Amino acid sequence: MQQFPCPWCGLRGDGEFRYGGDAGKRRPEGSVSAEQWAAYRFYRANGKGRAHELWLHADGCGRWLEIERDTLSHEVIAARPLNP
Repeated sequence: MQQFPCPWCGLRGDGEFRYGGDAGKRRPEGSVSAEQWAAYRFYRANGKGRAHELWLHADGCGRWLEIERDTLSHEVIAARPLNP
């Protein structure tokens, strides 16, 4: 089991968290085609290495955080609150 550091609750098992998506992904603005909307909603970059991700501490404090982690080694580099 991987451990995530919640800024409010401390170190917790990954089973308490729910993945919320890429932290750097931005919603398209204005009128967009169905293809552009589908790309935003369903296509994900699945790169190896460092990733910035949004996680909800669902079974804990219920707050959102951004976790920077290495997807190869599973090392958590940083965890930042979204709404301090």
